[in-house]
Parts: sequence; structure tokens; C-alpha cells
Amino acid sequence: MKKYLNYALGYAIAAMAGGVFYREFTKWNGFTGVTALGKVHAHLFLLGMMVFLIVALFAAHNDLTKQKSFRAFMCLYNIGLPLTAVMLVVRGVPQVLNIVLSSGASAAISGIAGIGHILIGTGLILLLISLKKTTKN
Repeated sequence: MKKYLNYALGYAIAAMAGGVFYREFTKWNGFTGVTALGKVHAHLFLLGMMVFLIVALFAAHNDLTKQKSFRAFMCLYNIGLPLTAVMLVVRGVPQVLNIVLSSGASAAISGIAGIGHILIGTGLILLLISLKKTTKN
């Protein structure tokens, strides 16, 4: 359980850092529009901290670590969420600085962010499967 609380703490710290970066970077550059940087904070808080707080609660009452699907969740989810957050930053910084990206660069950023979202979604499905398996036992 402590391991999952540490993950939650790590994602909470990253979320706060992302929020501060968004606020200060846009203020420093005089940017007032909508940017992908504003979503980093919410993604890391909700999909990072909150998910692992819930996982910690379930882990306290069930033996999730014995589930193969749970181990796959941990791997995929902890690759997908940081990847998504990083790509939101990579998309948001040029938006704030008003840098026009080539269509290839824009597509690459979208594609990599899409892969991150797919990993998150797959991880969540694996988490639900592992929770379902532990209730059968």
C-alpha cells in the first residue's frame, strides 16, 4: 500500500509543478489564450494522484500484486501517463511562444500523445480486470 501512496505523492508533486509552470510560463510570456499546458495539471492530479490513491485503498484490502493484469497495469499506466504529460508540455510550449510547427512535427506530437492515451486507457482496463479478479477470490 505504501508503494501506491508514494506513486500518488509523486504524481501530486508533478501535478503541482506542472500547474506552477503553466501559470508562470504563460504569465512571463504574456499569453492569455488556451494552451495544452493547462491540461498537464489536471491530467497528473486526476489520472495520477487520484488513481493511485484508489489503488492504495483496494490494495489494503485485496492482494492486487498477485494479479498478472495488475502488474501489466502498473507498467503500461506509468509509461502512458508521463508520456502524455510530457507531450502536453511539448505541444503547449510552442503554443505559448507562438512557434508554428510543421505539419510533420504537429502530427508526431499528436501521435505520441495518442500512444500515451492508449497506454493509459489499456492500463485502466487492466486495473478494472484485476480488481474484478480479486473480488472473485
